[in-house]
Amino acid sequence: MCLVFLCEEEERVLGSQEAPGKCPYCGGMVMATDFESTRRLCCLPICIKNKRKYSCTNCSRRLETYP
Repeated sequence: MCLVFLCEEEERVLGSQEAPGKCPYCGGMVMATDFESTRRLCCLPICIKNKRKYSCTNCSRRLETYP
């Protein structure tokens, strides 16, 4: 018996804005970008998540936040 799952994940940019603070590596401006991530199984949406990612505009590094 063989099971095949057709899964895909799609990300869509909702918007971006300037975030407070500076990049710890180069001192540049930090941008916050909001994404909507949708996982699908055989064209049916299973999970929809909203994510926020931070990145530097000068050095293009992805920045992490810690609680």
